Amino acid sequence: MILPIIAYGDPVLKKKAKEIAKDYLSFDTLLENMFETMYNAYGVGLAAPQIGLPIRLFLVDTTPFSEDEGLTKEEAEALSGFKRVFINAKIIKEEGDEWAFNEGCLSIPDVREDVFRKPNITMEYLDENFESQKESFDGLIARVIQHEYDHIEGVLFTDKLSSLKKRLIKSKLTNISKGKINVDYKMRFPDQKKRR
Repeated sequence: MILPIIAYGDPVLKKKAKEIAKDYLSFDTLLENMFETMYNAYGVGLAAPQIGLPIRLFLVDTTPFSEDEGLTKEEAEALSGFKRVFINAKIIKEEGDEWAFNEGCLSIPDVREDVFRKPNITMEYLDENFESQKESFDGLIARVIQHEYDHIEGVLFTDKLSSLKKRLIKSKLTNISKGKINVDYKMRFPDQKKRR
């Protein structure tokens, strides 16, 4: 089932999410719905707060990035088919020189800005079977993971922008929060009644 994506301005996007247990209600269905919602919106990542759930869950599929021009064969292969579920994730290390990449977000449509992040991360998380993992990621995969991880920490990519950039996009963000935007996927805006 395709779920509405929560738009910028909704308080759920600014909450630090809570950990979940293995017996979380209808977990497999939730994962299916999240993947379906992400693919329907042509996203490469989706966090539970973006569908209104303040829980520490996000998923990533970087396959669409593997088609980008300018990638080496190795980079394209790494991105192709990289599909993961991250439960109760914790980044334990971020390393390297920060680099800029033009980021966007399904909750903030039509806004793209350069965000600086470190290229290498190490994290601990539970996979979709609630099995413990510790893994390192780099490059574009690390970037997508960091973006989604920020969501479960109550941080949006726009929070990482300079005050000047924030002023320049303020009216766009206001319009998004009021639903004054055209998107080709289902969204729920802050002033709409919550539908459960």
